[in-house]
Parts: sequence; C-alpha cells; structure tokens
Amino acid sequence: MSKRFILIILDSVGIGELPDAGQYGDVGSNTLANTGRAVGGLQLPNLAALGMGNIASIPGVPPAENPQGNHGKMAELSAGKDSTSGHWELMGLVTEQPFPTYPDGFPEEVIEPFERAVGRKILGNKAASGTDIIEELGREHLETGRPIVYTSADSVFQIAAHVEIIPLEKLYRMCRIAREQLHGRHGVGRVIARPFSGPVGRFQRTSDRKDFSLPPRGETVLDQLKEAGWPVVGIGKIEDLFAGRGLTEAIHTRNNADGLVRLEEQMSLVDRGALLINLVDFDMLWGHRNDPRQYARGLEEFDRALEWFLPLLRAEDLAVIAADHGNDPTTPSTDHSREYVPLLAFGPGLRKGIDLGVRDSFADVGATVAQRFGLRGTGRGRSFWSEISPESCRS
Repeated sequence: MSKRFILIILDSVGIGELPDAGQYGDVGSNTLANTGRAVGGLQLPNLAALGMGNIASIPGVPPAENPQGNHGKMAELSAGKDSTSGHWELMGLVTEQPFPTYPDGFPEEVIEPFERAVGRKILGNKAASGTDIIEELGREHLETGRPIVYTSADSVFQIAAHVEIIPLEKLYRMCRIAREQLHGRHGVGRVIARPFSGPVGRFQRTSDRKDFSLPPRGETVLDQLKEAGWPVVGIGKIEDLFAGRGLTEAIHTRNNADGLVRLEEQMSLVDRGALLINLVDFDMLWGHRNDPRQYARGLEEFDRALEWFLPLLRAEDLAVIAADHGNDPTTPSTDHSREYVPLLAFGPGLRKGIDLGVRDSFADVGATVAQRFGLRGTGRGRSFWSEISPESCRS
C-alpha cells in the first residue's frame, strides 16, 4: 500500500504562550485554554481521545488514559507569528529574519508607486481591524472608488474593496501589482485581497479572500515530495501561502465546512503522497474578531468531523493535526499570538500514546515527513518518525 501524509492545520489554534511571547505583546495568550475557559469548557471528545488534553490543561478536554494518537507541542523557531512563516516552518523552512511590519502605516515610497500603478488614490493606510476599517471607510470607498489599504500587527498589505465598485478580478490584479512591488526591505509576508459586499451599515466580507505570499525563501519538504514524483494536494489557502510551490494540485475553499467536504473527497481520490488542508475560519472569522463562543463552536464542529475522518485513514497513513500560530480570542489584541502549537500524530499502523514532548520547532513535522518518504529533508527540525513508526513497535 502507498504511503500517504495528511496534514490538518487548524489556523491559529495555539496552546499557550512561548517563552518569548513578551517580546510580541502576547503574555497570557493561550488560544485553546482561554477559549475553553471563556465558554465553560470545550466539548472535544475525539481530539481528547487522540491526546489533545494530554498536551496541556484545557477546560473540558481531559487527558486520555490511553491516547489513540501521539501528542506534544511545538515552539516556533522562526522570527514572527504569521501564517506564512508558520506554514513554511511546518514544511522545514525556518524564517530567520522577520517579515517587515508597519504599525504606523506604509511609507510614501510604498504607497505612491502602488497608487500610480493602479491609477487610483487609496484610503486608510493604517493598522486596523478589517471589519472596523470597512465600516469606517466603506461609504467613502463607495463614493470615490478608492481602494482601502490597511495592515495589522502581522506582515500584511491588505486591500479591501466592495465587489460592485472594484470587481473581484480587478481587486486580484491590484494585489498582484502590490505583490510585484513589495520585495526587498518591503517584502511583506502576504498581500491579501479582502472583498466585501452589502449596503452601508451592513457590509460583509465575502469568501473570495485571496492571499498572495512571497515565494518560499528556500527549499521545503513539499518541493522535495513533488520533485520525487509524489502527488501533493493543497486544500484551502495552502497554495497561496506557498505561492504555488511544491504542489501538484490546489483546491480553494470558501470556509471550514467547505474545506472539510473537500478533504473528505480527496481522502478517496489521493491514495499516495501528501494532502494538506488549512482551516482558516478559526483565525479569520473568530480569532481576529475576538469571538471565543464561535471559536469554540468551530472547534467542536471540527471535532465532530473527525468521526468520519478517522475511519478513512489507511494502514500506512501518517496524519498530523497542528497549527501555524495562535490568535487568542479572549485577549484585547485582535492579532496573532506567539504560542506553542499542538501536535497530534496518528494513523492505524502507528504506535499510540507516545508523549512527543515539547518540540523545538514546527520543522519537526517536515523532518518526520522527509524520513517517512525517504527524502533528504531541509536540514531543519528533528524527526519523530522513529518514535511512532510501526518498526519501533517491533524493536
């Protein structure tokens, strides 16, 4: 039977502050535990059975006596706390230098060439919540046709536009222009299209968000899998975050529910290689909007999805559930948080109940995949394959 690797990235589902969280303004952040505390306990029986409650104390998620998966948590070695560096590191590429951020807005040397290239003046140019800034500037945008440009604590250049004023393809073209211009010292991690619709007072962001990331600054395990002839399928914003690199197929999704439907489909279609999915709603809809109740509901919906996912796993599968950073919806900040991320590694043919401990880097996942598939790896991370492999059961 062919080898298969399935990586489920719960976007922003952190599990406690990193030792250097104070440098990022994130002391006290603990996305999972604080969300559980805010709602009086999470109901996650399937994640609990895999060992989620064995990683850390999470209200409502008790430790399992005999975990059905292997559990640990991973520190981010890369500088920063953004989705791009988090995903890259999971696949073995550590970002040594942080992407630039612009808490006071972008300088004229960034804005002026962009305005000239798109033929329009902009609105905004400040750090802001996405929902807040379209409420603040949406009416003026409708009246003037000027795109709303804003950023956050993360390394992002975001362009918001009403779909009736700047159609989707034109908005994407503006983002591509910005992406081409933003390199070198202004090489932000992502340019993000943020389309919205509706009348004044009832604006709603649509599901047509699109991320335009920098290409990875070095080789990833995805590159090596593809080079070796393995299918590599990305679901959700995986293609965006890797700038298309290392994938043989990309499937974009509207939300978590759509992503899970696509995952179920691909589990029967992809019988070898790698399958990666990002579930973005945790971050985009609930973390950035400080909504612990919906965050908890989303976690519980994902937990229920494991009831159909787990039976689809095959004897030689390696499945991993992890995250790319935190985004604690209970703190005053609406931005990402510098946290450990959970690590659950499991499969029908693998050992169970192994405490994988506190890992030094997300890149341990990439190193494990490299060892599992006989690849050279990137030189970063420490594989845990020998601890969980069926061969270790017989040794």
